[in-house]
Amino acid sequence: MTQPPRMDVTSVTIGAPDPRTLAAFYARLLGWPVAAEEPPRPGSPPEDGWAQVRPPAGVAGPTLNFEYEAHYTRPVWPSEAGRQHITEHLDIAVEDLDAAVAWAARAGATEASYQPQERVRVMFDPAGHTFCLFLR
Repeated sequence: MTQPPRMDVTSVTIGAPDPRTLAAFYARLLGWPVAAEEPPRPGSPPEDGWAQVRPPAGVAGPTLNFEYEAHYTRPVWPSEAGRQHITEHLDIAVEDLDAAVAWAARAGATEASYQPQERVRVMFDPAGHTFCLFLR
C-alpha cells in the first residue's frame, strides 16, 4: 500500500444557530482571539454569518470555525433513539478539573448531568454542543 499524500487537519467547523455568539463563547473559554467574523448575508436572519477562533501564537490547537445552520437542532446527551445525537465534540485537556469546570461555567457553559468518567467532565456550550474537559 502506498502512503497518502500529505494532509494536514487545520480546523474544525461547527454548525451553530448563531456562529458569532458561539465563537465569542469559545474565545472566552479558551482565551483565544476571534480572528474573523462575517456578517449575515443579504436577506438572511441576523444570526446568519460565520466566525473563526484561532489559538494565539505559540499555542497548539486547531482553528475553530463556526458557520450558520438555519435548521440547527440541539443534540441530546446522552444519545436517545430518534433524537438529534452528537456528531462530534471537542476534547480539552486541563490541569485542574474543578477549576476548569468553574471557568467554563463562568464563560457560559453548563455541566451535563450524566458524567460517564471520573477524570472527564462533559459540558455543553451555549448552543448545546458537548465538549469534554479532561485531566492531562
